[in-house]
Amino acid sequence: MAHKTNNPSTRISGLLETFPSCKIDSLIFFNMSNIRYLSGFTGSEGVLFVGCSQVILFIDGRYTLQAAQETKGIKIVECTDKIEAVGRIIKNSKLKRVGFEADSITLSMYNQLTKLVQKEILVALSDELRMLRACKDDSEIAMMKKAAQISSSAVRSVINLAKTGWKEKELAWQLELEARKNGADGVAFETIVAAGEHSSLPHARPSDKKIKKGDFVVIDFGVKYKGYCSDETCTIAFGKLTDRQKNAYQMVKDAHERALDMVAANIPAAEIDKCTRSIFGKKYTRYFVHGTGHGVGLEVHEAPRLFSKSVDILKPRMVITIEPGLYIPGLWGIRIEDTVLLKENSCEKLTKMDKRLTILE
Repeated sequence: MAHKTNNPSTRISGLLETFPSCKIDSLIFFNMSNIRYLSGFTGSEGVLFVGCSQVILFIDGRYTLQAAQETKGIKIVECTDKIEAVGRIIKNSKLKRVGFEADSITLSMYNQLTKLVQKEILVALSDELRMLRACKDDSEIAMMKKAAQISSSAVRSVINLAKTGWKEKELAWQLELEARKNGADGVAFETIVAAGEHSSLPHARPSDKKIKKGDFVVIDFGVKYKGYCSDETCTIAFGKLTDRQKNAYQMVKDAHERALDMVAANIPAAEIDKCTRSIFGKKYTRYFVHGTGHGVGLEVHEAPRLFSKSVDILKPRMVITIEPGLYIPGLWGIRIEDTVLLKENSCEKLTKMDKRLTILE
């Protein structure tokens, strides 16, 4: 697939080349990120049928004009029942092997489809489609760089203002406001601002808890720009820290830097996770409770995955996160995260915050 274009027809041509290996003659998409990637349609509901001789986007009346404006070379079919319409196409075209996204179809949708066409015709695809969007083209990379620039700038601005006594919610609101002012379409995920003992919860939600001296504050923030996500985590401190806190921060930073040094094309994702965990040793590795990273793109969590049992191999032009962390229950947590673009022998950091320990008074 060409790197310099985000032309959906080019992406569909690349997809059609995979049909023989999947032993299918057509493919149905339900995942809206995949539909956007392949068609350009940005609506919130639809079904995309990709055949060797035709590509059809099924939408309801809310999206007829929008779909016509956003797509090119794709037939738009307005209908009230998209599954029924897809089933009718399959029957009328006398298709023999129809692939579908097994991870994106509900049981009720599948049951409805199998009432319209024989089960033997349907081919469930999962791993075969997981890497569809993993390697980014130039236009995608440009939008992700812009998203990262917006979010990093917002974090930098708000950190310069933050003080003890601020509520977690206040800091989160300020981040989102600043990002919006700088061009973000919205947040990529629910903003995480977690102070003190809340920071020991990897996915804590901002609350009315006030920041106090001696706190670590974990800020996990990302925005969307023209559909593409950024993802970055900074852990800052307020007031005097204990030696244990300082040592733990340095350990996470060392793990983060060691992983970044290792990231390159053709490296197994599991090896990077193994490398990260080796820094923590037996005493602390139990406090690292999630994987080392994940892919980023139209969704903030997508392929590849960097964890101990991952079978993914890193490839050039993938965009991934590196985010080691330690979470001491009831006390504090630390996470350091950057989003990086994979190259042949190294990676380029897209997120821009300095990850040295910042202590605010």
